[in-house]
Amino acid sequence: MKILHRQRHDQSSSMIFRKDYTLLIIYLSLSLVSGEFMTAGVVAVGSAISAGLLAGFNVINCMINECCTDRWVSTNYTDLKLTLDAKLYGQHLVIEPVVKHLKAHGKDNPSKALALSFHGWTGTGKNYVSRIVAEKMFAKGMKSKFVHLISATKEFPHKEMVPFYKDKLRDFIEARVKECPRSFFIFDEMDKMPPGIIDTLKPYLDFYENLGGVDYRKATFFFLSNTAGNDIAERTITTWTNNLDRETIKLKEMEEVIRLPALNNKSGLWHSELILKNLITAYVPFLPLERRHVKQCIKDGLVHKGYYKSEDEISDAKVQEIADELQYYPEGVLIFSTTGCKRIHEKIDLIMEEI
Repeated sequence: MKILHRQRHDQSSSMIFRKDYTLLIIYLSLSLVSGEFMTAGVVAVGSAISAGLLAGFNVINCMINECCTDRWVSTNYTDLKLTLDAKLYGQHLVIEPVVKHLKAHGKDNPSKALALSFHGWTGTGKNYVSRIVAEKMFAKGMKSKFVHLISATKEFPHKEMVPFYKDKLRDFIEARVKECPRSFFIFDEMDKMPPGIIDTLKPYLDFYENLGGVDYRKATFFFLSNTAGNDIAERTITTWTNNLDRETIKLKEMEEVIRLPALNNKSGLWHSELILKNLITAYVPFLPLERRHVKQCIKDGLVHKGYYKSEDEISDAKVQEIADELQYYPEGVLIFSTTGCKRIHEKIDLIMEEI
């Protein structure tokens, strides 16, 4: 089973360069230890030269090809909050904890791997936030070979194969973190993952300095789930019914709203040791989006798809027409979107494309 499908692009010019450079190193090393130069001092010099050439090659290679270096992997999250503030709508409980945890984890010696569990209905922004984080952390964004998107429904479809999946997942995580300690793992559709698989991650999320000579503490794990989506929605609706702004909802009051369903629903985190051993760094609630938030997504989508050059050109009537194609609840008031911003692009094409 191949857990992740990564795009690897062969660069013929760099491969030729690597081959020629390696041959040069071998030639110099053999020359220095040949009969003419068979002295301990010269051999030592030859070894030093070879090491220096290899180091030089690695530097040049990592200027061309993606490596696990600061050039390709960033821990500077200055722009992350600005982007989330500008592009993520209606999720005041998401931006601050995500940015703060990432910044704290980006320091030289984190105490453990970062594990954030995202919860909420579809279309509220869980995948969107994950993609933005990947773009800010890695020069190649979601196409980086150090970013790993793992879909539960695709990779773990058969409940009777849990032992097999656990072994494969363990091998995958170990190989990827050895390749790059700052690896980023996104587990999507956790609510559809067979119980027990995710406990494979327990050793890698614990407070160990190393396991088998490998330090997993710099890795980042996002778990995306619809679990507790109904509970989050009910709390949000209650707040609205009481004529309170959604911004009055606090993160602390949502933690148990999320934690209990995540632990007790028979899905990926059901009775998981990640929860029981408090290895989840934070539970992040994504609130259901209101019609006004969906309209903001529609404006972004119209510009992104090239129907308008800027939001200033878009009429309120056009946004309303597209928004009316979506479904809302509860009955009578129809204030919250049932699908968030997930279906807006197909609705934009429905309205905007001419026959």
